[in-house]
Amino acid sequence: MELNFIRWDINPEIVNILGFSLRYYGVFFGGGLLLCHSILKWIFKNEKIPLEKLDTLTIYGVVGIFVGARLGHCLFYDPSYYFSHPLEMLFPIQQTETGSYEFTGYLGLASHGGAAGLIIALILYSRKTHESILNTVDLIGIVAPLGGCFIRLGNLMNSEIIGFPTNVPWAFIFVREDNLPRHPAQLYEATAYLFIFALTFYLYKTNRPRLHNGLFFGLSLSLIFIARFFIEFLKERQVAFEETMLFDMGQLLSIPFIVVGIGFVVYGWKKTTIPRKGVRT
Repeated sequence: MELNFIRWDINPEIVNILGFSLRYYGVFFGGGLLLCHSILKWIFKNEKIPLEKLDTLTIYGVVGIFVGARLGHCLFYDPSYYFSHPLEMLFPIQQTETGSYEFTGYLGLASHGGAAGLIIALILYSRKTHESILNTVDLIGIVAPLGGCFIRLGNLMNSEIIGFPTNVPWAFIFVREDNLPRHPAQLYEATAYLFIFALTFYLYKTNRPRLHNGLFFGLSLSLIFIARFFIEFLKERQVAFEETMLFDMGQLLSIPFIVVGIGFVVYGWKKTTIPRKGVRT
């Protein structure tokens, strides 16, 4: 029986005007950040935190995510090339065979670097605003999985980060890559991150008085990278040096985040005061 796989041949470029390319990835990346910002605005009001601080947090967060993601890609996956082409590490350009440069957009962002950059940015934000670092990372931990979901949808529109060939009925044929039915690994991750966001947001709305001290952050961080670790088993290797590795670079980089996340969950759970009937807190 012939299976009707999903043929995926979306042009990643929406429009190109005078050399400026508007791509689906950028739209999803930016749209995800805007949606996270809207939810954080509601959370800040609920927490009675001045909205002026949300503007500061947004600037720190966006810069941290982007710079971390870009440097992470350059340093983790192809350092020798980017050390030889430092301008391409900093600017959205690529050197042509003639030696000139053309605008290409940033061709590579690493989620692990983005996560590390965001954490550093949150520390700097907390120092500047004197907000509790644990409370700050908790609030970001609630919405971060939703941002990750949108980024993976952007990867889907780019037909990148594809999975191994498979015959499952929901397989995608990424026409721009080849004609093989493959696991839609981007959708697997996007779905996992959406579920994590739904979980953290539900826990926030129903149990916020009981849950503090980094527990949301730890739960989000550990679940995101646990999902990433296992879904990597279904993905094609992204760079050649990973072919001989038992675990690819994405999995190795996920392990520290999982450990740190679990540590925050344990710490947050132990530090959380759970009101009991008849006991004043």
